[in-house]
Amino acid sequence: MTTFPGSPRLINGAIVGVDIFNPLASVIVFQYNPDTVTRTLTAQTSGDNADQSDAFRIKGPPQESIKLEVEIDAADQLEKATFTATSMGLYPTLGALEMLLYPKSAHIVANEVLAGLGIIEVIPPQTPITLLVWGLKRVLPVRLSQFTITEESFDPQLNPIRAKVSLDLRVLTYQDLGVVSAGGALFMAHQVAKEVMATIGSAGNITSLPGTIRI
Repeated sequence: MTTFPGSPRLINGAIVGVDIFNPLASVIVFQYNPDTVTRTLTAQTSGDNADQSDAFRIKGPPQESIKLEVEIDAADQLEKATFTATSMGLYPTLGALEMLLYPKSAHIVANEVLAGLGIIEVIPPQTPITLLVWGLKRVLPVRLSQFTITEESFDPQLNPIRAKVSLDLRVLTYQDLGVVSAGGALFMAHQVAKEVMATIGSAGNITSLPGTIRI
């Protein structure tokens, strides 16, 4: 069966860890896009006991959490006898995702050496800036708060070859990162684009409003 020539080209979502010292270490392109993406937005209000004049005031952009489930399958790579798939299964893909939660081993070793020399490391190591890429209109800095890996099938060497990964993400805003930072500027651009799209949608709704009023 051939693909209909007029069908649009599918864009795959991705999780990308931006690390200038190892740019390829944490690039996870979704093999299959999730069927659903659950987003929860919580307003940053002044609280229930706020003054009446502050009833509609907000302290910043809403706190947004995103949940999605990604399926990963090495069947195609195994059929082509790709070396990484036949020797390691899904470990490289899962490892790239898991490393978003790990400090760099070189940093840990360096801290241990400094501690042995009597120098105390105060600032915890930073993870790479993590981006959720979901089409051209949604590229967001996120914090991977947790994820659950369900390994469903294994090869004879017990390498996982099919898995589902449930991701819990929290969107990081310019309040978290700073407006002048790369991540903060990226979120600001996302908010401005959202404002433009909301204005376009509202303009279309206003034109149809008189037809919805019945007396």
